[in-house]
Amino acid sequence: MSSTSDDLAHSLDPVLWAKEVLGFHPDPWQASLLRSRSRKIILNCSRQSGKSTVCAALGLHESIYRRPSFGLVIAPTQDQSSELMLKFDEFRGAVELPSAYLSTDTKLAVRFANGNRFIARPGSEKSARSFSAVTLLLEDEAARVADALYNSVRPMLAVSNGRHVLMSTPFGKQNHFFKIWDEQRDLWEWYEIPAEKCPRITKEFLEEEQRTNPWFDQEYHCVFMDAEGSIFSSDLFKSLANPAISALRM
Repeated sequence: MSSTSDDLAHSLDPVLWAKEVLGFHPDPWQASLLRSRSRKIILNCSRQSGKSTVCAALGLHESIYRRPSFGLVIAPTQDQSSELMLKFDEFRGAVELPSAYLSTDTKLAVRFANGNRFIARPGSEKSARSFSAVTLLLEDEAARVADALYNSVRPMLAVSNGRHVLMSTPFGKQNHFFKIWDEQRDLWEWYEIPAEKCPRITKEFLEEEQRTNPWFDQEYHCVFMDAEGSIFSSDLFKSLANPAISALRM
């Protein structure tokens, strides 16, 4: 098989490319994500399930095989956006493709010889809103991203008809990540990945965590928990706001 035909196969099948070029063998849900062409995807995942890893691979595949491609990573902090960028760079090292940092100081922006860019930004509405024509917007730790940042980056996808991927472990019943999962999930392609779906997390580890970690259901079973110390649950407030229930009390 010639290198040209190899490259064509890799461009058409990111899972094949991930295995043969990156040495990354995706879990079944990760393979489905890599092959998806949905414009809106939400990932509600256990800690350490591989959500950032697969999104880094997705970003690199688009940077190589889609033109034009502009991938933008946002996260609550620079450290968190840097983590996904680190995974992106690790994969980039396996690919023989000319590329260079746009900023040698932070190493949070890469330009490829084909003109494509992949950039990571911290959780600042001011630092992110200057970009346009984003084709792939990756929102890491979305449950902790401020709604103001989320609302300011959405218009970046308008002209490019770009894709938006929200990925996170739950963090209480708050912000846009919870609202989308709870009320608007039908508008998104969605994945729920508890820890049991990750072969790298052992049964023994989970058994110990279940006994000792009060946030076990949130961290490993994708459950949106009420804030610790809340006197009334958010579900109670929702039921009180239900017109049908109010009518019954009259």
